[in-house]
Amino acid sequence: MRKNFGAKPMCYPMPVYIIGTYGADGTPNAMNAAWGGISEETEISICISAEHKTTENILARKAFTVSMATEAYVAACDYVGIVSGNKEPDKFTRAGFHAAESAFVDAPLIDELPMALECRLISYDPESCRLVGEIVNVSADESVLNEDGKVDPAKLRPIVYDPMNRHYLALGEKVGNAFRDGLALK
Repeated sequence: MRKNFGAKPMCYPMPVYIIGTYGADGTPNAMNAAWGGISEETEISICISAEHKTTENILARKAFTVSMATEAYVAACDYVGIVSGNKEPDKFTRAGFHAAESAFVDAPLIDELPMALECRLISYDPESCRLVGEIVNVSADESVLNEDGKVDPAKLRPIVYDPMNRHYLALGEKVGNAFRDGLALK
């Protein structure tokens, strides 16, 4: 028997994204966002309300980065989600983050988070809170690459958000081969 929870924003897994921006004075800023995902081949959509400092920065600079939160930086990633950049202008530094300039967009890469999408603003709807960005580059530190030069999730160690229990979870082990295992049922 199933239990009904009603209409709620619950989906598994929910990635934990850390959105990086620059303020008007060039100060790096970051916020935690879990409501988002790839919406087209080179497009990401994220739900982010208009009152966030991050939203203000994105609208002004027309750019942002989206880093994958990792196990090693759970506390810092959570911190940038619970503290407002409107109230704590130096939250990026307080989180222990260090910024590197993106070669592709006017937004910071976070040195401590080894994988990021570098995005240009496509649109923002303040009514629905839907932010859409064009992915112009994906960058990853060599420390999280496998021998074939691809991102290795076991080295990246990204976390996901459990919205029902309000926990961060580590991703598990490989359980199959995409676009291959199902061929046995053809």
